[in-house]
Amino acid sequence: MQFSKFATRFTSHSGIVQLMEDLGSALSGEQNVCMLGGGNPSHIPQVQQFIHERMQRILDNPAEFAHVIGDYDSPQGETLFIQALAKLFRTEFDWDIGPDNIALTAGSQAGFFLLFNMIGGEFEDGKIRQIMLPMIPEYIGYADVGLVDNLFVARKPVIEKLDDHTFKYHINFDELNITEDIGALCVSRPTNPTGNVLTDSEIGHLLEIARDRNVPLIIDNAYGMPFPNIVFTEANPVWNENVILCMSLSKVGLPGARTGIIMAPQEVIKAITNMNAVLNLALGSFGPALALDLVSSGEITRISNTIIKPYYQRKAERAIQLIKQEFDGIDYYMHKAEGAIFLWLWFPGMPISSQELYQRLKQRGVLVISGHHFFPGLNEDWRHMHECIRVTYSMRDDIVRQGVQIIAEEIRKAYNGQEK
Repeated sequence: MQFSKFATRFTSHSGIVQLMEDLGSALSGEQNVCMLGGGNPSHIPQVQQFIHERMQRILDNPAEFAHVIGDYDSPQGETLFIQALAKLFRTEFDWDIGPDNIALTAGSQAGFFLLFNMIGGEFEDGKIRQIMLPMIPEYIGYADVGLVDNLFVARKPVIEKLDDHTFKYHINFDELNITEDIGALCVSRPTNPTGNVLTDSEIGHLLEIARDRNVPLIIDNAYGMPFPNIVFTEANPVWNENVILCMSLSKVGLPGARTGIIMAPQEVIKAITNMNAVLNLALGSFGPALALDLVSSGEITRISNTIIKPYYQRKAERAIQLIKQEFDGIDYYMHKAEGAIFLWLWFPGMPISSQELYQRLKQRGVLVISGHHFFPGLNEDWRHMHECIRVTYSMRDDIVRQGVQIIAEEIRKAYNGQEK
């Protein structure tokens, strides 16, 4: 069967497809693997208890149960949930935001597909506008969502080496060069894959540039504040009429509910709502229903601050200590862990590529993500991108320990010239 150009974009090899296939295989229990590659959040018992109790209340209320499973929601998203979100952000941050500034999507990945192809791509005048990624590496899921070639243009970071095998990326503002064919700037904060948290100063500088060029700044806040608040450094959230802020319920503990959140100017929300109607008719009700009480009461912020954030910070500290122990004697750097649920490892001068390392580890039952997938929009073959891998520490501690030990073994083999 012949496929259209549209379909061909989704049938070719893709990093995000590889990631999710690995994740699905690992979590299905079909293979005995150490899944250190995906972004699946931990199953935090206290959080799952809140969700379980809310689901039970829905089941115990026949009218609410009937509504959740039996009625279409608006293509903008469930109205009460959107109103509760607007109230939460006004209360928490004193933002001038209302329900007309919020739309839900079928997961944040679907939201970025809509946003990027709405603001970038081919326009009525025939011009092509691109999405600027001011600092890569960036989220693997961005790379393949464009409906035109070369949707992204990206800039390499400044690399600051710190002490104790640690480094940090910074935006190279001298090299941004925002031309007329740039439709938007986009950053994730905390950054997936590195755990970098752009400073308030960096965000402020990006906002100034975006305002001067009359383009929006898209901030992927999937791990940020106020929920799930997996942020281990000082940072303040930002939203205004020049910002498109994207959030999710996934890392709160509801990845299966596929609920993305977009906060933006009303014209953007209207366009997203219309696209939701065409593509989905309406959005799923389970995510908003399960999270409604937490958002309405503001409890979601307390849970994020007192349960979710400390939980991941402890896991990050254990994983970092483990890596320092197991990687002793290896030439490596680890990006400073400032948030999210990943560690980004750099092996300068590694004699094999990160993709080959991925294959070697996969044969030993350890799944990571090769670093080269995280550089969309970079039109050069930078060696650094083939020297890095992303690992997650959100799995059980015994799985993380076993996986890190095997990674260390394979890295030593590679540096010693041993075959797999």
